[in-house]
Parts: sequence; structure tokens; C-alpha cells
Amino acid sequence: MDKPEYSKIVIVIGTKAELIKCMSIMLELQKQKKDYWFIHTGQHPLGEACKEFGIKKPNFILSKEPQISTKFWSKINRMSLFWFFQMIPKVRRLVRKLNPRYVIYHGDTMSTAAASIASSKLLNSKKTWKNIHLEAGLRSGSLFEPFPEEISRKISDQFSDVLLAVSDLTEKNLHKYKNKKRIMKIGNTIVDSALISYNKAKKTKQKKREGKYALINIHRHENLNNKERLKKIVEIIKNVDIKAIWPLHDNTAYFLKKYGLMEKIKKMENMEVIPLVDYSYFIFLLANCKYLITDGGSIQEESLVFKKPCILLRKKTERQEGLETKINFLTGLNINYAKKIIKGIENGGIKIKKFKNPYGEAGVSKGVANKLR
Repeated sequence: MDKPEYSKIVIVIGTKAELIKCMSIMLELQKQKKDYWFIHTGQHPLGEACKEFGIKKPNFILSKEPQISTKFWSKINRMSLFWFFQMIPKVRRLVRKLNPRYVIYHGDTMSTAAASIASSKLLNSKKTWKNIHLEAGLRSGSLFEPFPEEISRKISDQFSDVLLAVSDLTEKNLHKYKNKKRIMKIGNTIVDSALISYNKAKKTKQKKREGKYALINIHRHENLNNKERLKKIVEIIKNVDIKAIWPLHDNTAYFLKKYGLMEKIKKMENMEVIPLVDYSYFIFLLANCKYLITDGGSIQEESLVFKKPCILLRKKTERQEGLETKINFLTGLNINYAKKIIKGIENGGIKIKKFKNPYGEAGVSKGVANKLR
């Protein structure tokens, strides 16, 4: 798609997770024939995902995309900090040139924090646009769990004009800003993105896997960079008795090999390690699994959409709403507790009770697009 001559909306995205959460809004804007500028910071490669989701390619790419899944793997080091501080003036210059009415960014990445600072009043004293943090207010209560995401969220909330909260709890977390910023509880766009992707997978006639299986997803920085934590994670996964499917991230594979743990994974007869799959197929696997084992963030929300028990291999979570539904289980990496939950799910001892999704129902993205009018 050619660059629009003018648009009121700028969307800044750096990672695939951000794109997944924003794609339902972008599709809604395209459906309403409202154009937007798409700025990509280059933190993750997004070309294939744009094609998969049916959204336009970025109008601007501010740094070279990596060949692998992420530019920084599991390291917050001098190179990643240099990239972050370099990205702020790049985004600022471009936003000032485009001069939109709204600048939108999502979540908790370095790209999010850079976009919030770059489009803020601090660096643009005469700005006419509003900068909007989508998925504001999530908190784990620990600066280092998850790291650096907890810090990125706080930075983004601090420097934004409008904070779009996803739940009652996140709105409450933003209470201190109530006299300084506009705060709106809108729900979570992941509900729309997950359902769009699941329906797409069904239309392409994806085949269901035979029998029951657990779906595994491990990639957090604080787990991969810690040999003892990763050893605990492998010990927990060994307790899965049904079939297990593990789409493996390249950085996860690297650290499993580095710590000599990949051989233990290969020896598990019920384990099927597969390459990373596109989002639609991953959601299809998730929607049809027995339960999830993960250390991820958004996958906790997706588990609620499809009402799948989610065993969380972390010390803390910023998505505490899921714990209240009684189908998300924060293990604290306690092997015995995790084993107990796994066995309870597999033998039917843990039942899923009815609950209302704290992140709302389908239609959030349409609501956001309409508010941008």
C-alpha cells in the first residue's frame, strides 16, 4: 500500500506481540477506510506477520529488522540500551513531521517506552497530538519480574496523555494519574485478535491433533538467562503424562543447548518439539489443547478467551486478573506445586468453573477505532 498523503493516526510497533494486539484495531481502521501511518522500530521481523494478518506493510522502518525472531534475544545489554536511546529521536522526528492527531503504541517493550517518550510533552512542548498507551496499567509489583517489561509499562504510563486500561484492576492501578491524564477502561484487544486468528485457522481447514495434549511456550528473559530456573522448568515439564507440543523459540533452543538440557527434552517420549508456527496456527493449537504451560504474558490472556488452564512458570505476573478466574496458576517455579496442578488437570481433579473474562468480550478493537474519531 502506498503511503497516505495524510493521516490523523500514527501506530508505532516494534514486536510481533505488539502487532498481534494492534492488528485487530488496524483491520478495523482498514474496514472503516480510515488510513493510518504504520511506524515499525525494527525490534522484530514483521513482514510475514503483516501478510498473515492482512494488514498493510509498515510505512516506515526505523532500524534493520533481525533475521531471527528478535533483535536482542534474552539480553538487556549495552547494545539494546544504545538501540533504545537511538530510537527515541528517530520516532520523535518522524512524528513531528507527520503531525497526526493521535500516536498509539502498545504494551511493555523497549519500542513502547521509546515511542511514549518520543511523542511526549517532555520532548514536544508545543505538540498538538495526543499520545495513547494501549494496554496501560498492568503491574506485577516487581521491577525485575518481568524485566524490563515492568519498567517499560511504568515509563509508558508516565509519558502518555491517554491511558487505555484493559480491566478493572488495571484501571485501579492507574488511579494516581486520574487528575493528570485521561483514563479509559476499554478491555483487551487480544480477545478480538485471538478470535480473528482462530476463525481464520478454521477456514483454512487446519486439522485437530488427535488425543489430548499440553501446549508449551517458554521464552522469558529471566528464565532463559538463569540455568537453575531453566533446569526447574525442564523438571516441571517432565511431569506431563499426556502428549506435549512445544513450538520452540530460537533463543530458548540456544539456552537449552547451552545448559545441556536439550537432550533431556529429546528423551521425553511424549514430547513433540516443533519450529515456531504462525500466530493463527498457534491459536488453533491453544484452542484445542488440554492445558498450557508457559512463562509468557499474552498467552495468559489467550487462555482466558478459550477457557484453557494455564500453568505459569514465573515468580510474578502482571496479569493478576487471570489468577482470580482460578484457571491460571502461578507456580513461582515450585516443582512440587506445579506437579500437583499438572496431575490435577490431567486426572480431572481440577475443574473449570464458569467465569467472566476480566478482559471483556469481542468488539474492543471496534470501540478503540470509534473513539479515535
